[in-house]
Amino acid sequence: MPVRNASAVWQGDLTGGKGSMALGSGAFEGSYSFGTRFEETPGTNPEELIGAAHAGCYSMALAGALARAGFPPERISTTAKVHLTKVESGFKITKIELVTEASVPGIDNLTFQDTANATKSACPVSQALAAVQEITLDAKLV
Repeated sequence: MPVRNASAVWQGDLTGGKGSMALGSGAFEGSYSFGTRFEETPGTNPEELIGAAHAGCYSMALAGALARAGFPPERISTTAKVHLTKVESGFKITKIELVTEASVPGIDNLTFQDTANATKSACPVSQALAAVQEITLDAKLV
């Protein structure tokens, strides 16, 4: 399997500095700062990229699980809301909310929910994020 990579450069102190992050594939490069991470300044941040990775991985893993169960999906759309919280020791990702909608011909809701929930812990990014206190799932069959 290939090894994926990304890089980041930070210049300056925490609150006044700035940085850039890039995917090794060249598909994305973006700037980030204290304001984009801890305030509402437009731009990206590490948590947003974690959310994109989690949503993408979960969607693919669910598609595979549904197909293996005999129900190939037409479409899966997932959003990941990553909560960065101030704790005593600094900051911590304390919760990720996965919200997914799937169009899956022929499946009943119970089978879909069982498959969606099993996939939440089976997805490789979910496994990598196991230290997050809470990962929730709201799965809708559409």
